[in-house]
Amino acid sequence: MGFLKEFKEFAMRGSVIDLAVGVIIGGAFGKIVSSLVDDIIMPPIGFVTGGVDFSNLKYIITEANEAAGVTEVAIKYGNFINVVIQFLIIAFCIFLVIKGLNSLKKKEEKAPSAPPAPTKEEVLLTEIRDILRSK
Repeated sequence: MGFLKEFKEFAMRGSVIDLAVGVIIGGAFGKIVSSLVDDIIMPPIGFVTGGVDFSNLKYIITEANEAAGVTEVAIKYGNFINVVIQFLIIAFCIFLVIKGLNSLKKKEEKAPSAPPAPTKEEVLLTEIRDILRSK
């Protein structure tokens, strides 16, 4: 029973739940970026490069031969290009979010706080100093 209780306490901690939410949102954001790259960014790039579809670019090492039962062996570098573009977009978005959060933190730090009121001892010492100066 102790193991299950420990696991329940671990799973219900705020940081674990926050991490789970982050992973779910990250997965959904990844799908959005994949669609952005595949459906919006890559078609114009393919048009500019003469109708090249990057996802189908590959270097064939061994041709497929159905009669001999040999499957194609290829290095699919076009799909790699798409994934790199997706990564750059996600990294840029995360950079913008972090930069925004950091700028908000800096504004909070710059807000001047009122100086604390002097303690009774400081007030008493100031009065003594003023009396000594006047003599």
